[in-house]
Amino acid sequence: MRFDRDRSRQLAGMIARRLAVGLFVLAAVSCLIFLAVSLLPGDFATEVLGRDATKETISALRLEMGLDRPLPVRFLAWIGGILHGDLGRSLASHRQISEMIGPRLYNTFFLAGFAAAIAVPLAVVLGLVSVLFRDSWIDRALNLATLSTISFPEFFIAYVLIVVFAVKLHWLPSLSHVSWGDPLPERLLKTLMPALVLALAVLGHMMRMTRAAVAALMDQPYIEMAVLKGASRWQVITRHALVNAWPPVMTVILFNLAYLVVGVVVVEMIFVYPGLGQLMVDAVVVRDVPVIQACSLVFAASYILLNLLADLFAMITNPRLLRLR
Repeated sequence: MRFDRDRSRQLAGMIARRLAVGLFVLAAVSCLIFLAVSLLPGDFATEVLGRDATKETISALRLEMGLDRPLPVRFLAWIGGILHGDLGRSLASHRQISEMIGPRLYNTFFLAGFAAAIAVPLAVVLGLVSVLFRDSWIDRALNLATLSTISFPEFFIAYVLIVVFAVKLHWLPSLSHVSWGDPLPERLLKTLMPALVLALAVLGHMMRMTRAAVAALMDQPYIEMAVLKGASRWQVITRHALVNAWPPVMTVILFNLAYLVVGVVVVEMIFVYPGLGQLMVDAVVVRDVPVIQACSLVFAASYILLNLLADLFAMITNPRLLRLR
C-alpha cells in the first residue's frame, strides 16, 4: 500500500515537472515564433498597397495598424492578449483569429485522425507479419517498402498518388475541398488521398518499432512455454508477445500522432485542404502576422502536448523510468 502511495507521489511530481517544462518550452517557442515572423521581408502594409505605393501611404497604414510600434511593445501586447484568451484580429479580414482557427483546427485534427486510423492498425499488422516471417523474403520486402515510404518526401508521394488515383484511374478527387456540412462518407472520400500521404509518412516508424519490440520478446521463457503448450506461432505473437510489447509501440505511436498534427502543412497545400496549415500559408503570403503567430502557437502547443502524453505513457507503463527522473 505504501509502495502504491510512493509511486503515485512520484508520478504526480513527475507530471508537475513535465507540465512545467512544457509551459517553459511553449513560452520559448512563442518568443521564437514572434521573432521569426518579425524577420520576414516586408509586412502587411507593403503587401496590400503594392510596390507603387508611396512611403507616406505605407507609413500611414503602418501607423493605423500599429505596425510601427517597437518589437518589444508588440510582443508584450501579443503575449498579454494570449494570457487573456485573445489571439487578436486578422490584419487582412479584421475577423477574430479564434473564429478563423476553430473550423480549420477541426479539419486538421480530422485529417490527422483519419491518417492515424489508417496507419496505426496497418503498422501493427505489418509489424506482426514481419515477425511471423522473420528473416524471410516477406520480412525483407516489408522492411524495404517501409524504408522507401520514410525516404521519399511527402510532396513526392502526394503527386504520385494524384497521378495514379486522380489522373489515371479517376477514383479519387485530386483536391480536398471539404466544408462543414459535408456528410461523413463524402468527407472521408475527399480526405482519403491526403490521409494516405500522411499515413505512409509515419507507417514505417511504427511498423519497424512493432517488429523490433515483438521480436525482442520471442526468446523469453514464457514464449517458449506457450510454444510447448501447442500454441501456433501467430497465437504466440498476438496473444503473448504483443501484450508485453505495447508500451514501446504505443509511445512511438503517440510521437507519430504529434507529427501527424504538425506535419500537415505541405499536404494541405498540395491538396488545397482547408486546414490550419493552409490558413498559415495563406497568411504568410499576405504577411498577416497575427494569424501566422496564432497558427504557429497552436501547432507548437499541440506538438508539446502530444509529446508530453507520450512521455507520460512511457513512464506509467515502465515504472523504472520514474526512478531515473
